[in-house]
Amino acid sequence: MGYQWLRVPRPAGIIIALFCSSVMLPVAYAEQTATTAKQKIIVSALPEDESVEDVENSEPLETTDVIPEVPAEPETPEAAPTVEEIVKPQQSQPEPEATSLELLGTEVPPGTATRLSWSPAIQIAGLSQPTPVLVVNGAKPGPNLCLTGAVHGDELNGIEIIRRAVYDLEPDKLSGRVIGIPIVNLPGFQQGSRYLPDRRDLNRHFPGSTDGSLADRIAHSLFFSIIRHCDMLVDIHTGSLKRTNLPQLRADMNNPEVARFTRGFDGMAVVHSTGAPGMLRFAAVAAGIRTVTMEAGESLRIQENQIKAGVNSLTSLMDKEGMISRMFVWGEPEPVYYDSEWIRAEHGGILFSEVALGDKVTVGEILGYVSDPITNEQHPIRAGSDGRIIGMAVDQVVMAGFAAYHVGTEAEVPAE
Repeated sequence: MGYQWLRVPRPAGIIIALFCSSVMLPVAYAEQTATTAKQKIIVSALPEDESVEDVENSEPLETTDVIPEVPAEPETPEAAPTVEEIVKPQQSQPEPEATSLELLGTEVPPGTATRLSWSPAIQIAGLSQPTPVLVVNGAKPGPNLCLTGAVHGDELNGIEIIRRAVYDLEPDKLSGRVIGIPIVNLPGFQQGSRYLPDRRDLNRHFPGSTDGSLADRIAHSLFFSIIRHCDMLVDIHTGSLKRTNLPQLRADMNNPEVARFTRGFDGMAVVHSTGAPGMLRFAAVAAGIRTVTMEAGESLRIQENQIKAGVNSLTSLMDKEGMISRMFVWGEPEPVYYDSEWIRAEHGGILFSEVALGDKVTVGEILGYVSDPITNEQHPIRAGSDGRIIGMAVDQVVMAGFAAYHVGTEAEVPAE
């Protein structure tokens, strides 16, 4: 089945030009378009990268909880079938059919793809800039997967991850719906800033309110206009404050549904983080939506390796959720779960790293030096344990106490 054209009334010219030039979306597509008896999880709490100090505030992982065995109910012998039941032909159940998706005041029929516009209605009249929303409604029924990028306007990798993931889909072969918002914070994106025009962090205001600050109102509009339609949500970010991250998931592993959800992302690193009130992930999980944060790379950069890792993990997720079928899968890669700690600088100066993102390190190994530009003293920063560099600061001026290296040690994989 080919793409069916869908058009939605919206301001012409500036919006389409802005979006196409910023995100480079292909116009042709845009217009067409068993359970074990016991379970134990051992991974430690991790802060959101933008606020490393949150590590002390994250809810600790429940490492001692064991799922008790459930006594089996006594089996009841089945009655022998009667002659009438044997002779009577079996009636096949009709297969469920896909339905239209009602989103943002528009009906999106099954087997089609389109581009909608979301506006929180907080801009000056005549200067409104609706945010593009990419929608693919599959020809077959299935779950609703939502993808959000650039909640912080300077985090660019997620924009390209969503573009590639959505435009690779074929509506006639998709089971379910995919809703992608590549640039949530459009004003911040245009200014190269992680913040909203009122200098607030949007990812601290979900689910928002109708009568609060600008950030509260934008968060409320996004959450109730789009996010509440999701069964699953992947909120894509990068490192912040001159930090970079190995592609990884942040997930509340104390939540069984979320823990099972993380198993769909191939070999991506998974680190426990409960999140905090105000975060999109925290609000979505509270609303019953299986949600993780994906971190990949650093802000203000387009990084091909991190983008490919993000796209591959989303493809894996959709395959494991029965939404698509991958033609080629080499083995069955599993997520890698990490216990982790941040290594901090003990002195101020200029940071020079001796390791790179993804390197394996041993306890006592020098990760980098802090150089005093006046006295020429060199202060080494050493690993506190064997592990892998899953996050780190780029070389820069640092002060004592600065979180410089995020070292992960492989942990026990959560049982099914």
